[in-house]
Formats: sequence, structure tokens, C-alpha cells
Amino acid sequence: MTQNTVAAPSGSTSKDSAPVLDREETISRDELEALQLSRLQHTVAYAYDRVPLYKRKFDDAGVHPTDLKELSDLGKFPYTTKEDLRLEYPFGMFAVPQDQVARIHASSGTTGRPTVVGYTKNDLATWATLVARSFRASGVRPGMKVHNAYGYGLFTGGLGAHAGAEALGCTVIPISGGQTERQIQLIQDFKPDAILATPTYLLTIADAMAHQGIDPTSTSLKYAVLGAEPWTEEMRHELEVTMNIKASDIYGLSEVMGPGVAGEAVETQDGCHIWEDHFRPEIIDPFDPSRGESSVLGDGEPGELVFTSLTKEALPIIRYRTKDLTRLLPGTARPAHRRMGRITGRSDDMIILRGVNLFPSQIEEIALRIPELSPHFQLELTRPEGKRMDSLTVRIERRESVSAESSTTAARTLREQIKIHVGSSCVVEVVDPGSLERSNGKLRRIYDLRPKG
Repeated sequence: MTQNTVAAPSGSTSKDSAPVLDREETISRDELEALQLSRLQHTVAYAYDRVPLYKRKFDDAGVHPTDLKELSDLGKFPYTTKEDLRLEYPFGMFAVPQDQVARIHASSGTTGRPTVVGYTKNDLATWATLVARSFRASGVRPGMKVHNAYGYGLFTGGLGAHAGAEALGCTVIPISGGQTERQIQLIQDFKPDAILATPTYLLTIADAMAHQGIDPTSTSLKYAVLGAEPWTEEMRHELEVTMNIKASDIYGLSEVMGPGVAGEAVETQDGCHIWEDHFRPEIIDPFDPSRGESSVLGDGEPGELVFTSLTKEALPIIRYRTKDLTRLLPGTARPAHRRMGRITGRSDDMIILRGVNLFPSQIEEIALRIPELSPHFQLELTRPEGKRMDSLTVRIERRESVSAESSTTAARTLREQIKIHVGSSCVVEVVDPGSLERSNGKLRRIYDLRPKG
């Protein structure tokens, strides 16, 4: 699969000069789509010939790689799901012999068998190039010191971000997640220019600084590249004001590659540009079973994001259902590459409360508009004994400057705004600052205490 080899990103610019973009960032949409079609035709045939699952799925669907004559023909091919990867555990999805797999990553497996992904040396080079591209778009420059607080290990975040920052020409500080006091010490001592973390963990660091008497706006940090969980514009504003930084999004998932599938430009901060020279995105309706696999929604329509890889060697992925809910928008800072709207949630994280669809990001968006309330909250689902209807309790911390007595009005306001904007009633409990669990990586928001079965 020689067409997959990708040149290393330019690292010749200093951290104060304008960035030099990859050629693929500057090509026209027509050039990009021609490249997509060529790579897509190759990848579909490659997957069919080398991965038994795809041969079975394509044959069962009555479709063959030669049927892909234009980009819209991708809709003829069946989806790949997380369950497919679990059924092929551990290495059934690999398209190359084991001695060509340079690295293996895997999901946590907390909800079943882990999903296992592999990378050839070319795959790792491509991944590093795209993470570097994403960081550069977010304001990070060669020569900067980068504090990497993503978790290392089988999770793709830490090592993926590390390799991308090195490829860009940065000095990497590989602290990983957790050890918040140590994180703060190193930020003060090493004076990094940028930090990589989940948004809720960066909030944890900022809160811990404040509790130690350190002004979070006084650090050397200028940029934050945040991902691995959905976050809102309100959270961006909270972090930028609290830490005096520019915060940009980065998107990825291990089944498709890892971080760096898409990245946000710091000059526009209007959503992640998908690097479409390596991935073909689609949007489908995940909640309408009457829609067939060929029914793809148009740009601008909200739905579930689906990805097909165009250059992966070890684990090509065809029409992978991410379960992330968003929409596709025209490119801005990188005009040929479409943007993702903010991830509003995941189809499998959606709460159906008395017939109303609810996502944690909606609560975050509403709560951060109320000055007395902090970004720290949890959602608890219960079904009271003898009742047929579920109940939602929102537990949210008041800010340090707000007294327990004066938070009553804020609780009432949040309850009313949830009713107006979401359409469901809930219980709101405003609790003391620091009383809810803090993030050490990905934060758990939903606690489902309803009876099983």
C-alpha cells in the first residue's frame, strides 16, 4: 500500500513565525475529492482482499469493490460497528501479517471486550503527521514546550499526541493524566507554551491551582488543545477566561486512527476541520430505522458521524459508525476540508427521560450561562420505588464566591431553563465547591441508578 507513505510535516518554522501548511491543506475541493476517490477505491479493494470480515459483509450485501465508481457509491457498502471489532477480537480486523504491526492500542473494554487497533510503521508516520497538522492549526509551533496530560498506555491519546508534538518539532513533557499537584509543579517549573488534555481535566488543574493560591492566568501557557470528550462553547469560554489561553478542539477515535482525525484552527475556533485527504466522513440518521445504509444526510443536517479511512494499512475501516452526533459544515480556515460541528453527544449516551432526548452537553451549556454555577456537575437517573417514570437529579457545584443560601435562586433558574430548553422536569441540587468527583482524564457525567431489567 505504497500510496500511504506520508512525508513528515515541516518543522522549519520558529514558534513566532507563520506556519507552513501541508500541501494537502491548501488544495482545492475538486483536487481533494479526486484524491479521495482514488484512495477510497484502493482502500475498499484492499479491505475486501485482506480482511475476512469485509469480504463477508460485502458479499452478504451484494456489493463488490468494483461497484465504487464515484464517491457517492460508498453508500452502497455496509457499516462497520464497534461490535464487529469486538467479534473479531483480538486481531481479526488486521489487514497485514503480525510482523508488520508496529504498535497495538485498545479501548478500556469497560462495556465488553476491548476494541483492538493496530498500526504499521507507515500508519504511525501518517498519524504523527496529522496530529502535528492539528496542533499547528491550533496555534502550537515548532520549538514550543508542550505539556502532555493525556493518558499514556493502550489509550491512543497520550502516545498519539506525543508523537504528533515531536513530529511538529516541539519539546514534549510526557506527564500523562492524574497527579494533579505534580502537573501544577511542572507547569510552574518547566513553563510550557501549550497543554494537551481533556477539557474537564484542564478544569481540574485550574481549580487545583486556585486552591493552592496560584492564579491560573499567571502561568506560561498560551494554548490548549483539548479533546477525548464532548465540550461546549461555554466550557471553552470558562477555560480561556480562567487560564488566559486560547483553547481549541481536536477530534479522533482509536477505531479510525486516534487523535488528529480532525483539528480546529485557532484563528477561527469554529469547529474541527476533518483531514479529508485521509478520511471520508458521512452523516446518517441513527434514530430512524427506516433509513437504509445508502441514505446519507446532506451537509448541515445533524446526525451520526461515519468515517471511512483512506490510507490505513494495518486496520482499514469502512463506514465506521462513531455514535458521535454532529453535522458537516463547509471549510473555513482550510476551505477544501469540511468541518465538524460541535459534538452534541453520543447516540449511546443519550438519556431518554419521559420521552425527551437529553445529552450531558445540554446541561453544561445551560448551567454555564448561570453565573452562580460552576462547570462541575453530575446527572443521576433513578426510578423511585412504586413509580413508572424515571427521575433525573442534576447535582452541580456553586462557585466559591457564592453562598449556600444565595444558590437557591440559581438552582431554580437552572431547573426552569432545563424545562424550557430541553423539555423535561428534573431535580436540581446545588452542592458545595469541591464536593463532586474531579476528572483525571475522561470524566463520568451520568450515573444510571435505575433498576436493571
